[in-house]
Amino acid sequence: MSSLVPQRKLLKIAILGTRGIPANYGGFETFAEELSARLAERGHQVTVYGRPKYSSGLSSYRGVRLIVVPCLLHKYLETVTHTALSIWTALRGGYDIALVCNAANAFLCFLPHLAGQKVVLNVDGIERLRRKWNRLGKTFYRLGEFLSTQLPDATVSDARVVRDYYLREYGLATRFIPYGAPVSRTADCAAVRELGLHPGGYVLYVSRLEPENNARLVLDSYLAARLTIPLVMVGDAPYNEGYIAELKRIAPGNNVLFPGAIYGSGYRQLLSHCLCYVHATEVGGTHPALIEAMGAGCLVVVNDTPENREAAGTAGIFYEFNDLESLRKILVDVCSYPERFEHFRVLAQERVRQEYDWERVTDQYEDLFYELIDE
Repeated sequence: MSSLVPQRKLLKIAILGTRGIPANYGGFETFAEELSARLAERGHQVTVYGRPKYSSGLSSYRGVRLIVVPCLLHKYLETVTHTALSIWTALRGGYDIALVCNAANAFLCFLPHLAGQKVVLNVDGIERLRRKWNRLGKTFYRLGEFLSTQLPDATVSDARVVRDYYLREYGLATRFIPYGAPVSRTADCAAVRELGLHPGGYVLYVSRLEPENNARLVLDSYLAARLTIPLVMVGDAPYNEGYIAELKRIAPGNNVLFPGAIYGSGYRQLLSHCLCYVHATEVGGTHPALIEAMGAGCLVVVNDTPENREAAGTAGIFYEFNDLESLRKILVDVCSYPERFEHFRVLAQERVRQEYDWERVTDQYEDLFYELIDE
């Protein structure tokens, strides 16, 4: 009987608007890698367009074709110039679907239509709220939000909070599809020991070191708590050298580590063996770093925003929004009585297993693509 079921045609898909894969920057890059690889495993022809600075020198990765396209290295122009050149190149690629990331690229979403390609835009969070943007940047992102409702064939939000925002502000019912994360811990701790750390003996913070991710708040709370175990602040950020230098200036001695950005096995090891993980972001949708920490069984201490509460649910410990004293008290309690909070680790992994499974995420994107192709 199964032989009579019609087979859906395999698709030719381009993913644009990220720095490329293998992921070595942030959430969109992790999303591009995990989704593209799974689509390729299912037989689709998938191409990810990346930037030279983040290129691995590979022509393919995990069954996905990689194309590197240049861009202007400028805080306000890098993303849009790269996406514009990528989309222009992709017009000749014969793609069925162009999946574009970032609402900043919305104004370019009419271009793939010139080649008969269907366009899906993942808008991410409400980017204009980030402190790093000046008035012009915030205005541009507000325009991007509006165009996100007009130019793509489908608009995807990765959090229900973001979906509700677009419905309230623009009357558009975006398609809610979250990110995914693996559910696993690793026994390997070589990368932990290379940093001079001991399993279970450090507080972990992972994020791009930008003001709205509140690295300074985490650092100040840690110092106020007078903890004896180290704080490890993993991450980096282009165009934020002054902010990062200030963080390092106020960090005392060797008790606060800034190892830079860490990916792959080393990152998984740090998650698997931390005493707790502090997630301090205040802007964005579903943050991949948060659900990855939950999937690794971390005890997650989370800034109380609607998006973060949606992701962590009852599986995290929330401190009052951007409140130094609230975070300080939680850090003291967790470090003094860790056994009281162990059950949160099990809850975190179970929540990721139920809500943020990559295969189900891939199913939803695949179904959306076929809906558009069959219109």
